[in-house]
Amino acid sequence: MLPTIRQLQYLKLLAEHGAFGKAAEAAHVTQPTLSAGIQELERTLGAPVVDRARSGVILTAVGEAALSRANLILNEAEEMVQAARHAAQPLTGRFRLGVIPTIAPFLLPKALPLLRTRFPKLRLFLREDLTQRLIAALKAGQLDAALIALPFDMAGLNYAHVSDDELLAAVPANHRLAAAPKTSPVALEGEDLILLEDGHCLRDHALAACGLRPPKATGEEEAFAATSLPTLVQMVGSGLGVTFLPAMAVKAGLAEAAPVEVRPLSMEHPSREIVVAWRAGSSRGAEGRLLAEALRDA
Repeated sequence: MLPTIRQLQYLKLLAEHGAFGKAAEAAHVTQPTLSAGIQELERTLGAPVVDRARSGVILTAVGEAALSRANLILNEAEEMVQAARHAAQPLTGRFRLGVIPTIAPFLLPKALPLLRTRFPKLRLFLREDLTQRLIAALKAGQLDAALIALPFDMAGLNYAHVSDDELLAAVPANHRLAAAPKTSPVALEGEDLILLEDGHCLRDHALAACGLRPPKATGEEEAFAATSLPTLVQMVGSGLGVTFLPAMAVKAGLAEAAPVEVRPLSMEHPSREIVVAWRAGSSRGAEGRLLAEALRDA
């Protein structure tokens, strides 16, 4: 005998809410019904999945292991239903898209109106986060696709190309490098280089493209780092150092927010690749490719 989908849903809700009453309410069933479902699951597994206490419900080790597998099974079941519903009409209904913060504010304002026009029945749910966390959510089935930048470890994923985004040098408006039509990575190497904090893939892309090492702290002073591209531009405009900006952000007017000058890099193809990624074998793969095609036109 195998656990049912309903029993696995009860386990997931119980883990989320920590109480039988709240879990039953979320499942739209009575508490005795949910309790009976959990008891049947325990009989099937041959071990308790929860410890019942006055303070609430805590999953046992068996329950934690079962929950991990249950999440995978429930995600696959949901994908099966979604694929069947939308086989004839791709990009209709719910679609969960992750986007990294160095792309979202610059591409989405142009892309969303186009997507609404082409796919009026699409219900797009957006999640902005760092690449590593988006990939983890993608592999766990919590996202249908992610709009990210390469290079990045894409093991277990498929992807479709959207565009190549050139990397540009940004310096204070009164900086000596602002007078030249182009800037070389060698010229930037002797400057105070300000980058995004660790975790932002743009940081690694810029350093790798230019063959530079991460800026290091000197003495007791820490190296400057920014949490977002707007903050980065303000820091450069204040004369704290120089940086790299993606061309899509510059075209969107980001560099106009502070006294900075943007120059091309005098090297071959310093860029990052923007892609739509999805889990290998996912039923949403065709929709991922369709989404990438629409984003190319934005």
